[in-house]
This record gives sequence, C-alpha cells and structure tokens, in this order.
Amino acid sequence: MTLLLGPVLRHVDDTSALVWVQTDRRSRVEVLGCGADTVEIAGLHYAIVVVTGLEPDTRTPYEVHLDGERAWPPPSSPFPASVIPTRGPASASRQRIVFGSCRYVKLADPRQARRFGLDALDAYATRMAGRPHEEWPTVLLLLGDQVYADELTPQTRRRIAGRGRRRPEWPDDEIVSFEEYSGLYRDTWSDPEVRWMLSTVPTAMIFDDHDVRDDWNTSGTWRAQVARLPWWRDRIRAGLASYWIHQHLGNLTPAELDADPDWQAVRAADGDAWPLLVERADRWDRETGEGEARHKDERFTFCWELGRSRLIVIDSRNGRIVETVPRKMVSDAEFDWITERALRPGELDHLVLGTSIPWLLPQVISDLQAAVEKGANGRGRVARASEFLRQEADLEHWPAFGHSFARMAELIRDASRPRGEHPAPATVSVLSGDVHHSYAARADVHDGAGGDHSRAYQLTCSPVHNIVPGFMRVLFRVSWSRLLARLSTGWTRGSGVRKAGITWERTAGPLFGNLIATLDLDGRRATCRFERPRTASTLDVAAEVELTPERPRTGEPSVPAAR
Repeated sequence: MTLLLGPVLRHVDDTSALVWVQTDRRSRVEVLGCGADTVEIAGLHYAIVVVTGLEPDTRTPYEVHLDGERAWPPPSSPFPASVIPTRGPASASRQRIVFGSCRYVKLADPRQARRFGLDALDAYATRMAGRPHEEWPTVLLLLGDQVYADELTPQTRRRIAGRGRRRPEWPDDEIVSFEEYSGLYRDTWSDPEVRWMLSTVPTAMIFDDHDVRDDWNTSGTWRAQVARLPWWRDRIRAGLASYWIHQHLGNLTPAELDADPDWQAVRAADGDAWPLLVERADRWDRETGEGEARHKDERFTFCWELGRSRLIVIDSRNGRIVETVPRKMVSDAEFDWITERALRPGELDHLVLGTSIPWLLPQVISDLQAAVEKGANGRGRVARASEFLRQEADLEHWPAFGHSFARMAELIRDASRPRGEHPAPATVSVLSGDVHHSYAARADVHDGAGGDHSRAYQLTCSPVHNIVPGFMRVLFRVSWSRLLARLSTGWTRGSGVRKAGITWERTAGPLFGNLIATLDLDGRRATCRFERPRTASTLDVAAEVELTPERPRTGEPSVPAAR
C-alpha cells in the first residue's frame, strides 16, 4: 500500500481539518483516529479525511495510515513532524498568508533548470523547516497555474509517448486524459520540500488558464474555436474533474463538503465514479445564462474565516460569462454570493480577496484592455481585429470585463466603509498572480473623499517558478510609466469606455524573476513582503510595503495612475 501523493492539509478551523491524499489502490485512510475510504476516479484512488475533535490554538502532530499501516511520514524524513495547526481566539488577530502563482514543475535537466532558476516556494519551504513554528505561515494560497497542461516537461512527453497509436486525434504536445492530469499533479506536489510544506500548512487553491489550457475562456469566440478541436471535449472533462478532486474539494469547510451533492454522489458510487464526473464536468463547463442563478455546487469561489480576517477566493476562470454581452468575470448570482460574504456584519480587521488574475494592472494595459473589449463588442473589421488582439496579447484580465471591473470597485468601496458600530477593516487587499511580474498598488476607491475607510491594495506575485522573457520585462517597466498612463487615460475617456471611479498608484515593483509573497496581518497592521530565492534555502527581500501607515513604505518610488 503506497501513498502516491499527499498528505495535503487543506481547510482548517478551530476544531477540525481536511487532509487530502492519493493512494495506489482502494484503502481505508486514517488520520488521528478519523478515517475515510478512498473513492475511485478513472482507475485512480483519492480520499479526504475530515479530522475532528481537535483543540483550538494547538499544533497536533499526525501520521497517515493506510489499512492500518503507517504511510506518512517517510521512515527517515529530514523534515519536522507534520502538524495540524488549528485556529482559535489566541491566534485570531494574527495571520501570515504566503501566496503566489505560476509554478512550473522542478526540472531534472540541469540546463533547463538553470533557465527556470530557483523555485521560490521550494526555497521558502526549506527555510521554513529550520525556523520555529511561530514563524510558519497560517495559510498557503496558490493562485493558479500549478500545473501546465499545454507546456510539457520532457518527463511528461515520455509518459504520453506512443499514445498516438491508440488516440491519433489527440495532440502530442498537450495532455488530454484525467490520468495524464493526475501525473502533472504528482510531478508538482511530489517535490520533497514542498510536499512536506503542503502537509503542514493549511492550503487554499484556485486554478487559472494553464491548469486547463492557455487563454482558457478568454471570450465566446475562443470557446467556439476550441470546441471544434476533436479532442477538446476529453480535455475539458479531464481538466475540470482533476481540478475538482485535486484542488476544489479541499477548499470547502467540513459542513460544505458534507453537503456537496457531487462529492456525496462520488462517495456513494459503486466502483469507478468517472462516468459521474464526466456528466458533472459537462455541467461545470456550461455557462449560466443571463439572470440564471449558478447552482451552489457549480461555484468554485470559496470563503475562509481566518479569525478577525476573512479570505474570499474568486473563480475568475471557469466562472466567466463570455458568450453574452456584457461579459462578466463571474455570474451575477456568484457575485451576489461574494458580496454577501464580503459585507457580512461584524468586526473585521482585514478583508482579503483572491483572484488568479489581477484586478489592477499598469494603467496603460488596463485602458487598452477596456478599449479592446469595447471594440470586440462591435461589428465588422474592428470587432475582428479587437478579438484577434484580445487573444494574441492576452487582454483578458478584469479590465477586459468592464461590468465586473466596476462591480469589484463597488464591492471594495462598500467593504472598506464602517460596519454599523464597528470600524472599517484596516485593509481590503486583492491578491493575484498570472502576469509574470510582481508589484503592489494602492487604490483609492473613494475618489479622494475623506472619512474613515479601509486602505485598498492590489498585491500581485508571479511567477513562483517560471521564465520571464526579456521583452516582457521591458514591456511591464514601460507600461507603468506615468506619461503613458496620462495618454491612455485621455484616449479611453475619448472612446467612451465606462469608468469605475477609482485611482491607483504603484507602491512596489515591478519585480521580475521567481518570487514568493507574504501578507502579514497583526491586529490592524498589515505588511506585504516579496522575496526572491538566493540559494536553495535562503531568500532575499526584494520589496516590503507597509499597508497601514499614513504613507506606504517601500524602497521604490510611487507612480500615480488613474482610471
């Protein structure tokens, strides 16, 4: 009996935790006296153990047993014991959220490994193992592109070699099946340092395009084009089903997991549950119509309560509405769900919103995306040219969804006001990745109005482990130019693009290369730190921003921009 992957520690509260595993065969999985039987999906075996009866504000060491035999930790592990750190009153005001996106798998070939550089998450995990528990993160937030289904490593190419004889319509440079997706997760989560970190830090996840395919759900035209590929239906089913079992289920609370009808159907399946997930994946892939409520079990957006802070992570890929106008990042019903949780009454020190793609970009890029959206919504050659530019230049972030961009601004504006007798949260932060450079930007959603309200920030960390071509570095440095911001703002005003009534300025970055970011929340104080790996176990601070003083503190000049 073998533990193929995991344990991965997922949602944790005061007295319970979810522990996710993949095994090599059907078995009974036990953690701290709590157990679960594996489920079978396409011949592979998974389990989520709901561990209960824990004490608040404790760190409980644990082992994983398969059919009564210990499978974790390994016999001669060099790492500290895996623990479940519960939340509680003593830790309610202190959170350390480590976040980033775009982590390509570690490569065996030395030349390729040098091109990609040191893995920032791997270096963070190695450093963490030698530090006291008090300095460990309370949350690891992985903001997309954990696996690259369309940029294959040499080992993945070897794994799928020869399948063309059986499935000649499948491409030889992309993975397609659920089993192949599972191999990608094993590659990226089996790195010893990161595997240990995942076993002991509560981990939240959301996917982005490369977890399925580059530019996934960019537009209605993109969806129509890709649907004509003979292998796409197999691919989207495998991509969504593998995301659901590997990433999504662990984001749920125990009560949400118990109430999830898809999970209960899979658990109750007699034998392999793959046929059930095929039907579910087809449903997840369909857009909800205008005004149609997205059913609760089709929503991948989720919320974690972190003591006196709250984390809401938005599904900004699969939740998109792109086949009708206005295009939306998520359906109205899903945004209502997000808004209700963001504005829930009660005292809150910090509100953190996670979305794989940034809300605030360099001003000129933001304005360009808004203008291209307007052009693509028209007809004739302008619409065709705009759609071509949208796909070729990846102009499909929040500003390219003007309706949702404005609604996000309104949400943050409302969330940053006092809540009855309670003061406004000290900060409202949007954490993102995707764009292969890292930065912090402060937003004024109140349009210069005075009063007691939160500080709002866009905090972007990307990549954790990937290549940033030289031309992209030049592009992003230039795109943060104040002069270009003024020109682009005047241009988009003249084009009639709708405004959201906010301004923003860069307070750190742009930073390039592999980085990992840490959002430290301590009472009403908040700090964001970007670190770059120097060796396999050390990281240097590339930038640090105080989010709560009168003026943000950073080593880099602020560049104002306006929308």
